[in-house]
Amino acid sequence: MLDPYAKWIAGALRWSDALYGYRIGSPREDLSFDRRDSQAGMPKCMVVDTAFTWDDDRRPRTRWRDTVIYELHVKGFTVRHPEVPPALRGTYAALGTAPVVEYLKRLGVTAVELMPCHHFVDDRYLVEQGLRNYWGYNTIGFLAPDARYSAAGHLAEFKTMVKALHGAGIEVILDVVYNHTAEGNQLGPTLSFRGIDNKAYYRLMPDQPRYYKDYTGCGNTLDGQHPRVLQLIMDSLRYWVLEMHVDGFRFDLASALARELHEVDRLGAFFDIIHQDPVLSQVKLIAEPWDLGEGGYQVGNFPVRWAEWNGRYRDSVRKYWKGDGDIIGDLAYRLTGSSDLYAHNGRRPSSSINFVTCHDGFTLADLVSYNDKHNEANLEENRDGSNDNLSWNCGAEGPTDDAGINALRARQRRNFLATLFLSQGVPMLTAGDERGRTQHGNNNAYCQDSEISWMDWKAGPADEALLDFVRRLASFRKRHPVFRRRRFFQGRIVPGRNAKDLVWLDPDGKEMSEEHWQTGHARCLGMYLSGHAIDEPDERGGRVTDDDFLLLMNAHHEEIGFVLPSFEANKRWGVVFDTAQAESGEQRFFRPGENFPLAARSLALLIQLAEGA
Repeated sequence: MLDPYAKWIAGALRWSDALYGYRIGSPREDLSFDRRDSQAGMPKCMVVDTAFTWDDDRRPRTRWRDTVIYELHVKGFTVRHPEVPPALRGTYAALGTAPVVEYLKRLGVTAVELMPCHHFVDDRYLVEQGLRNYWGYNTIGFLAPDARYSAAGHLAEFKTMVKALHGAGIEVILDVVYNHTAEGNQLGPTLSFRGIDNKAYYRLMPDQPRYYKDYTGCGNTLDGQHPRVLQLIMDSLRYWVLEMHVDGFRFDLASALARELHEVDRLGAFFDIIHQDPVLSQVKLIAEPWDLGEGGYQVGNFPVRWAEWNGRYRDSVRKYWKGDGDIIGDLAYRLTGSSDLYAHNGRRPSSSINFVTCHDGFTLADLVSYNDKHNEANLEENRDGSNDNLSWNCGAEGPTDDAGINALRARQRRNFLATLFLSQGVPMLTAGDERGRTQHGNNNAYCQDSEISWMDWKAGPADEALLDFVRRLASFRKRHPVFRRRRFFQGRIVPGRNAKDLVWLDPDGKEMSEEHWQTGHARCLGMYLSGHAIDEPDERGGRVTDDDFLLLMNAHHEEIGFVLPSFEANKRWGVVFDTAQAESGEQRFFRPGENFPLAARSLALLIQLAEGA
């Protein structure tokens, strides 16, 4: 069996019936124990030298509100990169090379969120079909980086990667899976925890302890109430911070960790222990705030100091740009940091990790190209993966030569990306969305260690244009603090200005009425943001100020003439972004009272300027 505290695990698991604690095929599997030695098929724990010269490595410690997260897969992101030496592709070493680090830096991201790097197992049923657990949510070693992503086969490679990213000001966040292990249910293999102390490590059914409570959909649930399990999780987390210098964690199915008995308890022992820890309380903590058990959807209910993947944000933004009605009220909350979810217990807009896509589901290119999933490559007859993707193919399923449809898809991608970067909260971009990566309609590519999942670094003109658009969005957000406020909007009047800190506008340029909010067919709205109402201290003892902006959004299928408001005399509006135009183009200006031609299914951002500016 594997040592739960192993720092390095060498070799691959070779599946055989000897790995199971019962004799497979026996008519009485619960009593027919299999005593064959499984060591020949098991990977081996290795004693390692943890010494490493960190020199002057320092964590970037990027403030939450300044953070831009980039979710990536170590192998998938680098395995086809043309500027990475072939021997390094797909590894930690590749992620630390100059071309990759420079790409991330130019993109404008401040943190990479690495999909699972803890040592994991490829499921037997996948291996037998020629597939593998590509995503890695099947952990068996919580202190060991997976050796498959190592070019040199030693621990220092991971540390060197972290050091290189830190040198560019980029934080490293690990996606961690402490809710279950690779040993599965009662019919799974005996690899580590089950053989050491099954009752201590796992949640068992009280009346039938042969069976496991499964809040994860993966066969078992680690018992976060047991002191030894809590100790293991804490030792693992502290090890990755202190020894490996990572900057934070994203907890997969975090609601499972919050279950004391059966109910989800947001003030459970797991959170208490992390909050009192002098090391872990200082790093970035992100929850995937749901699991598959009853009451497991807990968006908005995690404690202070925790950020959350905001599934409500993803769904609302997708519904809006898809053209659904009765959504603008909910959309307004999502654009402004989801105060309805996070303000009640003193949390801030940065508690919301905003995302439109992630590893699980369609890529951004597929979100606007497919109405239905196409998962045939997973060999499950397209039964796996979600059927409810809130996607729209813009008029044709999959690739098309129709220029009009392709132009609309490109505009929709720009709409999603601009919405993401101009919303309050922390934007999370999925690797490849900035350059049109497609999985050909596969929305559950967990088993596809292939070109379906890997980043295609070949870029045509359209890909380069989209990449440039994302870079401009990230740079713009960094320069303008009004889009990354520390506090929620208050709706109060700004001294010396004829406006509140936030004003919602209808297409007539008037403040939105209750009737307009309740209009089910409404697809268009405007949002005025006052940069003079941020009311936060700056680093020099003064107050943070910014320009005033007007964000216009139209998900209707026809152009709308949006009457531009007037909040100050002798001012005009200049266009910063217009997703109806693929290129930035020549600067355009409009006067208050004029109609801005807000194109069908488009977003525009305008800045308020003095006459002549």
